Amino acid sequence: MGAVLEAWVEAVGSEIAQNAWPARFQRDGTLIVHTRDAIWGFELGQRAAEITDRLPAKPALKFVPGPLPELGNEPTTATPRGSPPVTLEHEERAARWAAEIEDEELRNAVARAAALSLARRPG
Repeated sequence: MGAVLEAWVEAVGSEIAQNAWPARFQRDGTLIVHTRDAIWGFELGQRAAEITDRLPAKPALKFVPGPLPELGNEPTTATPRGSPPVTLEHEERAARWAAEIEDEELRNAVARAAALSLARRPG
């Protein structure tokens, strides 16, 4: 997932990246991409083959409406729209929790998820 996230903006352009963002892989390898709304999902579905060709590993794509990150505000952790911001303290704490995971991609994914969870915790 890390390679796809790194390549996304360059692969689709900034306008599309503001309206569609990779969310997760399904077990069958299909990349689920959240879109601002069903119209964006439909339009990008028409361009799926073109977008797939620009991405690493050439995943099958499925576009569905869903939460999008606030682009430009996050050095490492994308924050879904409407979520509290992830602070540097959240990121550092989450990184400490995930530090013992050997696989770098998994370690980074766990750290991002933990940081988002910390940001959502009350008080």
